Amino acid sequence: MSGLKRWVLGGWLLVALTGLAAADQKNMMSVTVEQAAVRATPSFLGKIVASLAYGDRVAVVAEKQDWVEVALPQGGDGWLHSSALTTKVVVLQSGQNVSQSASSSEVALAGKGFNEQVETQYQDESHLDYTWVNRMEKIVFSPDVLVKFLAEGGITGDQGGGN
Repeated sequence: MSGLKRWVLGGWLLVALTGLAAADQKNMMSVTVEQAAVRATPSFLGKIVASLAYGDRVAVVAEKQDWVEVALPQGGDGWLHSSALTTKVVVLQSGQNVSQSASSSEVALAGKGFNEQVETQYQDESHLDYTWVNRMEKIVFSPDVLVKFLAEGGITGDQGGGN
């Protein structure tokens, strides 16, 4: 094979491999939360089959409404809610502590559409007592307890947590 043909063939091979790598990256997502529960089914009530950490990269297998099926690094697959993922590459920098990036209190406030200052101002202006709301926000139940509660109430995953 002549030198020119080798260069042309090598160039085409490089372009093809670069295209494959780019296509592969399009099917990759990063975890954006400190710990992400990977579930057997696309539901918050699905059995937890694995846990991923902030910055972990996963390959997208399929999507169903607000859920993304991902191939797990250790093998197998599972479902993550899309709110725990981004298409951007997330890099944990040296000295950065994931748990310091957003507290559970800040996440709860963001879920309400508030930040700490807005909630404080709202409470001051409305003169309402949020003591019991704050206490309830701190109550945590294990997935097993929640599943038992739902089963006793005759609520299935399709009715009580799937998106």
